[in-house]
Order: sequence, then structure tokens, then C-alpha cells
Amino acid sequence: MSQTVVITGSSSGIGKTTAQYFHQQGWNVVATMRTPEKEQDLKEDDRMKLMRLDVQEPSTIEETVTKTIETFGHIDVWINNAGYGVMGPVEATTDVQVRRQFDVNYFGVFDCMRAVLPHFRERNAGTLMNISSVGGLLVLPLFGVYNSSKFALEGLTEGLYLDLSSTNIFVKLVEPGGVPTEFNGRSMDPTELTGSLTEYQSLVDNLQKVYSDPNTTKNSTPVDKVAKFIYDAATDGKDQLRYLIGKDAKQLWTLRRRLGYKTQIKLMRKAFKI
Repeated sequence: MSQTVVITGSSSGIGKTTAQYFHQQGWNVVATMRTPEKEQDLKEDDRMKLMRLDVQEPSTIEETVTKTIETFGHIDVWINNAGYGVMGPVEATTDVQVRRQFDVNYFGVFDCMRAVLPHFRERNAGTLMNISSVGGLLVLPLFGVYNSSKFALEGLTEGLYLDLSSTNIFVKLVEPGGVPTEFNGRSMDPTELTGSLTEYQSLVDNLQKVYSDPNTTKNSTPVDKVAKFIYDAATDGKDQLRYLIGKDAKQLWTLRRRLGYKTQIKLMRKAFKI
């Protein structure tokens, strides 16, 4: 019997490429997105189905679980990939942005996990994978709100991992570093600097130059390699919680662990000229 994966946020970037990779490996794939009727790259066939799922609408999550089981009989892997990111000074972030940040990156994942876990527990099998970020382990300048949602996701996922220790259900976190995708354009939401907040403008301008500098992005990981890494992690049969992806992510986390957070932050301030 073919195995089945459900992937949220499959309209672009990591989600779409991962859906394509699983399909190439012979899996049944349910690629979910908010507007599947607009999808042009992923084509439905006997093993590829497009379904509407908006993590901010719990009913669409429940419907996806039900329809997937009706179509393929079971779910083997569920990948929570849908994401949204606020970029800018913490003070400049609006209530709407903060709430959406956590609605998508935390509460949306929470709702997906609760929807699929009864199926996994009934079968005493399954892999639940949450796409986090190295930004769930440490904070980068201008990403305080985004990083805080990933910190929360890390805690939630580790807690679930412990809860399910006596089962055959795997819980995994994938923590990529930089990945050149459309995320910055499609899912990244910059803050607006008005009034006294314009005092942050020079900081924002400087950091945007640093983030776009080739020396900063040279260690990013191509999206196709990230997709293969996700597939390998989902199918390795290991009771492993965390998977750090990318040279940049590994360098940042190694500095944090070996030097401590004070020294690591001092080096980061120097690197980002802040």
C-alpha cells in the first residue's frame, strides 16, 4: 500500500517543492493551500490531490483529514509547513500582525496536530513534522516577532514529543537556515515606520542591506535540497526530534552552544553592525 503525506502551505517554496519530491518517490500526496484553484504547477493525478486548507480556518483542517482518509485510506506523514513572517522592529509591529503571526505559525499548527493525532493514535503509527527555523533557537535582528512564534512552536513540539514517547508516533522539528524562496515576497510582512517609529529607519535600512548581501546569503540552502532533507527526515524511522538544515543554521547554532548567548549576541551585533 502506498504511503500518504499531507503538506500544508504547498502553494510555493518549501511546501510545493516537498510535495513534488514526495510524489516523485511514489507517495500519495495531498498538497494543501488556501486557493488550490489558482495552482498551476502541481497537477492532480491518482497520487496527487490538491485540497483547500487555511490554518486560520479549523473547519478546513478537519475536512482535509477526512477527505484524505476517504481518498487514500490513511495518513502516514503530516507536514506543517504553512508560515507567515513579520519583519521589522518589535515596537513597530501592529496587533493585527502579531495575532496573525501566532495564528498561522502556532495556533494553526496546534489545530492541525489535534486534527490528525486521533488518526495516528488509532493506528499507533504516523509522523508529525513541523517546519520551524533556526530562528526557533535564536533571534535575528528585525525578526523578533517571527522568531517568538517559532520559539513557541519549538516548545509545543517538544512537549508533544514527550507526550507521545510511549507510542509509535514520531514527532519531528525541521529547522532550516536561509532558503531562497518566494517567502520574503509572499509571506513576509514588513512593519510600517511612522511618527516616532521613523527613528528605526536607519537600523532597518542597514539590516536590509546586510540580509541581501551575497556574503550573508552564500550559505543558504537551495529549496530542492531542503525538500530532500525533509523527505529523508520523515522516512528515516528514527526517534529524533530536531533536524537542523543548512551550513548557515549550523554555524549560528554552534556559535550559540559553544560560546554562550552573550558572546554569540556580541558577535551578531558586530556582524550586523548594530
